[in-house]
Amino acid sequence: MWPPWAKNPSGKSPAAATTTTTTISSCSSPLARSHSSFSFKDVQTLIHGDDTDATAPGSPSISRGAAVFHRVRAASSALRTWRSICSPASDPGPNRIVLYFTSLRVIRKTFEDCRAVRSILRGFRIAVDERDLSMDSSFLHELSSLLRQRQPPSLPRIFIAGRYIGGADEIRQLHEAGELRRLVEGAPPAGATCDRCGGASFVLCWACNGSHKRFSEKGGFRSCAACNENGLVRCPDCLFSAV
Repeated sequence: MWPPWAKNPSGKSPAAATTTTTTISSCSSPLARSHSSFSFKDVQTLIHGDDTDATAPGSPSISRGAAVFHRVRAASSALRTWRSICSPASDPGPNRIVLYFTSLRVIRKTFEDCRAVRSILRGFRIAVDERDLSMDSSFLHELSSLLRQRQPPSLPRIFIAGRYIGGADEIRQLHEAGELRRLVEGAPPAGATCDRCGGASFVLCWACNGSHKRFSEKGGFRSCAACNENGLVRCPDCLFSAV
């Protein structure tokens, strides 16, 4: 009578052969494949999840774990994509217009200059990425880095297609000479007033509901990393319409 190991031509025991077959079949599963790229179609998956795979017959715990792992990876990729879109220096776009200004009336001249430049740009009826430094202090660090200044820069400041144009005086001169219209040619048209934020360009954070605090069982209350110091995030509708 032949021993059990001699009946397997590959020289492996039946248990080992069964283990190898199971490993190969599990590696060929779609859930085990890695997703190196992210598309905004995965946002719907992040919200609703993949309930069909979790309730499939077989091993529901493994399917559910793989689906959760995929959603975590997609969320990380979405965050990196969001940050790259928010920075004008990383991907300015061929016709993107970015305006740094303030809506506070602390300094009268600064407020009037910002209001005048916004009025000039809105007269062309084009999409402008307006970044209010009074709503988010990170815009101040971003502008100082772009201008390479240690002192707080004066406002407003304008960038077109990643190129620094100037402040209020330069915009007035270009507008009077007719050169500003040439610079903004090809920019996407301005849409209607946003229904989500009402034109404020910011909405309450969906993670902390605007409190800027999140509770953790290990560390208690901590600052929310998804929003700014005011518990606000950029309105996604306004943001992508200006890209």
